[in-house]
Amino acid sequence: MTASYHIESHCRITEGRISKDGKSLFESAETEFSAFIKSAYKALEINYSKFFKMDSLSKLALVAAEMLLLDEHEKNMALVFSNKAGSLDTDRKHQHSIQDPDGYYPSPAVFVYTLPNICMGEISIRHGLFSENSFFICNRFRADDLFDYTNSLLGMQKAEKVLCGWIDFDLGKYDAFLYVVAKNGTFIHSKESINHLYQTQ
Repeated sequence: MTASYHIESHCRITEGRISKDGKSLFESAETEFSAFIKSAYKALEINYSKFFKMDSLSKLALVAAEMLLLDEHEKNMALVFSNKAGSLDTDRKHQHSIQDPDGYYPSPAVFVYTLPNICMGEISIRHGLFSENSFFICNRFRADDLFDYTNSLLGMQKAEKVLCGWIDFDLGKYDAFLYVVAKNGTFIHSKESINHLYQTQ
């Protein structure tokens, strides 16, 4: 008999709004990402000095994860993320830094973020996680991939919980939807539940 799992909590960040479990935690008329995420960081009293050195994708991921992991004590938590742009926004900045032969100087501070899974590393450092992690690139949000891989990790006892979802940033547009899958929770962990929460939050 296949074990059933549940969605313990979920967070959405898009269009100047941050919500957790359907309740608004922060809203701003300022939807431009840099100003918005900085305001959210201060308003939500997140204290992490590395935040200001991160690229936009990592800032988005870290704030979303912070809403779900603030009081979390489980360290055996896997991370399963996906998006459609990878680290393209940062890749462009790196390319720009090496394209001009007169101003050639590749910045190590930019180059270090030219992989999308770096945002998972930032979350793992912040919350002391030493668990499995995977980052999938898809042309759209796909609940099927997240569901199947998460159930596989939990079924093989590779993790006690899984933080998973969609973290996408490109050309100033941002969309984050993260949720924690565990043995207990409000919603049954199913493709239908995942799609419903993503489309309605």
